[in-house]
Amino acid sequence: MAAQQLIIFDCDGVLVDSEPLAAEAYERVYEKHGMSGVGADIIAQCVGMKQADIIIRIKELTGHHLQPEQEGDLWTVTRDLFSEKLNPTTGIGSFLRTLEAGRCVASSSSLQRIHHSLDVTGLAPHFGDAIFSSSMVKRGKPAPDIFLYAAEKMGADPANCVVIEDSPFGVEGAVAAGMTAIGYTGGGHTYAGHGERLRAKGAHAACANWREISDRLSGLGFRL
Repeated sequence: MAAQQLIIFDCDGVLVDSEPLAAEAYERVYEKHGMSGVGADIIAQCVGMKQADIIIRIKELTGHHLQPEQEGDLWTVTRDLFSEKLNPTTGIGSFLRTLEAGRCVASSSSLQRIHHSLDVTGLAPHFGDAIFSSSMVKRGKPAPDIFLYAAEKMGADPANCVVIEDSPFGVEGAVAAGMTAIGYTGGGHTYAGHGERLRAKGAHAACANWREISDRLSGLGFRL
């Protein structure tokens, strides 16, 4: 790897163990508006997408459509659940404290949600202003836009970037950006075959914990 090394972290399901809580929020909001059946199995098919694309996908899968004036409920319910229950993924704090390489966040979530997640879990000081949302680019994951935007803002060549992702959409976007993707399967939403799906999308490896990711990064020449 060249001197300008950059590790790009997804937020939900990688830095913070948020996906089960996010699925609960979607289910609650759809139920509130008379649309049942939007459970974890449906949301699992949307992991890695930005909210606008998730709403479209839920309509495709269930026929339920959340109206624009109802969408604000998603953040209200999600914020309350995160404030009460959100935790960092196991071991991420220690990993970040010893990491020497450059780092940033590139997430499909809104900036408001990313900042809230990192504040609640105490991870915010590790990233400062190096936080990028799909709201900043035209296309969300699996398009490469957010990753290329983050690399440009951080002054890094995509070829010298590693992306840590938990979703097939995210891995697909990272690979399309010309970056190395490492899959993470240590979140509470992981499932049988999770790692295989990430590798099938082009992940260099699929790791269940941050020690395994450290080993992979060391093998790629990153400073840890």
